[in-house]
Amino acid sequence: MDKYIITKIFIAIILITVMVSAFAACSKNVGVLNAVSENAESTTSEVSTTDITSENEDEAMINGTSNNTLATPSDFPSEYDYGSGTMADWSRYYMLKKMPKPKANETVLNTPPDTSSFQALYLWEGNNAPAKTKFTRNMTGYFDDYDFRPYVTAIPVKKGVTPKGAVVLLAGGAYQFRGNYTDTLPTAAHLRELGFLTFIVDYRLQPYSQEEGALDVARAVRFIRKNADIYGINPDNIAVMGYSAGAIQAGEFFMHYDEDVLPSSLDNSYIPDELDKVSAHATACGMIYGFYGRLSVGNMDKNWLKQGDLPPTYYIYGTEDPFYHQFEKQYAVLKEMGIGTKKLVLNGWPHGFGGDGGWVERYAEWLENIWN
Repeated sequence: MDKYIITKIFIAIILITVMVSAFAACSKNVGVLNAVSENAESTTSEVSTTDITSENEDEAMINGTSNNTLATPSDFPSEYDYGSGTMADWSRYYMLKKMPKPKANETVLNTPPDTSSFQALYLWEGNNAPAKTKFTRNMTGYFDDYDFRPYVTAIPVKKGVTPKGAVVLLAGGAYQFRGNYTDTLPTAAHLRELGFLTFIVDYRLQPYSQEEGALDVARAVRFIRKNADIYGINPDNIAVMGYSAGAIQAGEFFMHYDEDVLPSSLDNSYIPDELDKVSAHATACGMIYGFYGRLSVGNMDKNWLKQGDLPPTYYIYGTEDPFYHQFEKQYAVLKEMGIGTKKLVLNGWPHGFGGDGGWVERYAEWLENIWN
């Protein structure tokens, strides 16, 4: 069967699975099944309250809610409009929508940071992106074209606000697509209200490898650290968090490509530049329905996990997630290893809730505690 058809079928399966999960998570949601259509209209749904089911210092289970999920702020540029941010209103259009690309050839090296507005910058200079995969013109059927260049989108805090730190966001999509308009943008908007800078990374997907995507993440962290003074943050106040495959991508970064690991470790033809002199050091990991490991498989080997010298990690997931038991097990393994680990479980919620569910403020509070 043609690779293009296979890829389209796989993406369709993912979309249907997430949509059905959303239907199960939100009561009386009459619009979710119709949302598979690109032109589906928004609907409202009744949601649970945030009553705490159980909680101790590091573990909590709550009934998730959409009551404080943030809709697109009025001052967001129109091209970053993600709608209501709730699963009830998701559609194929939002799940597959692509973020605006950088202007001309603006990169993290040749363009100064703009702290007053949204700014998209390519992560690598010209053809000097480290890679082991050859993505050619005749390879079709992928979410990105063969000439895709990974980039980062910086979202500033509001005018007059002193930022508390920076959060790098990685959307999910099974390495087949990036759900920025359901995952990262709604979360970025909420974190912005809480005083955090956010940086959304459009990392490389298939046919590229998990390792190549991790180098895109490391490049973004280096850029933020290099310009910490301009952004007005402590260079150590940088977190990396992801959703599903994006969380696995964050894990790959922390396991093998953070700190002083250079891109040339993967691609010896890569030519180091000024940014490679900066450490890719981040101090917190957010695992939003994801884990350290590979796609669909969390790694529970303590000896393997020790190699990553992992930072404090916050797991957030729902009880109806098909990977629920893997999340629970890996959380327990990290706790046994003495890694600063916390979890928030949304009772009755599925895989793929993005910035919905009422978890963002708890995550932000955790970050402040880590950095303080």
